[in-house]
Amino acid sequence: MLWTAVVVTALLLQSTIFARVSLLGARPELMYLLTVLTALLEGPASGAVVGFGSGMAQDFLLNAPKGITALTLTLMGYAVGTVRQYIVSPSALVPVVIVAGGTAVGLMFNGLVKLLLGQLSAGWWFQFRIAVLAAAYNAVLTPFVFPVVRRLAESSRAKRVFRW
Repeated sequence: MLWTAVVVTALLLQSTIFARVSLLGARPELMYLLTVLTALLEGPASGAVVGFGSGMAQDFLLNAPKGITALTLTLMGYAVGTVRQYIVSPSALVPVVIVAGGTAVGLMFNGLVKLLLGQLSAGWWFQFRIAVLAAAYNAVLTPFVFPVVRRLAESSRAKRVFRW
């Protein structure tokens, strides 16, 4: 239930407040940010589930072809969750770099799927520029969103029960 509230809140913020904040046509992609952070904290299964749910919610809210964003975010959540076991650095920059890279790669994959389905209306140079700028936006937002997602992930984990 809490995850649903976070996804809906992020979707509302993305479609209202952050829709007006654009730099050269790019805006923050909060669904990508949320999916990458969840996968980084909880693993591939949770990352894929949050990615699918947030992707479908974004596809239905915005008048976009249904399932392209969900496919992208599901695969990205699973991939980031799988890669997280190889990260050994305790640096605070790790989530920022992973969010930026995941957002850029995810948006480029999204553009590729749209191109294959005949839904891409802009050229590749524009798509690349949007991916890089959205990745920079998400990297800037990561230090503010990461503690919220970490606390949510910790509160949603099953508690250990000790029996005597």
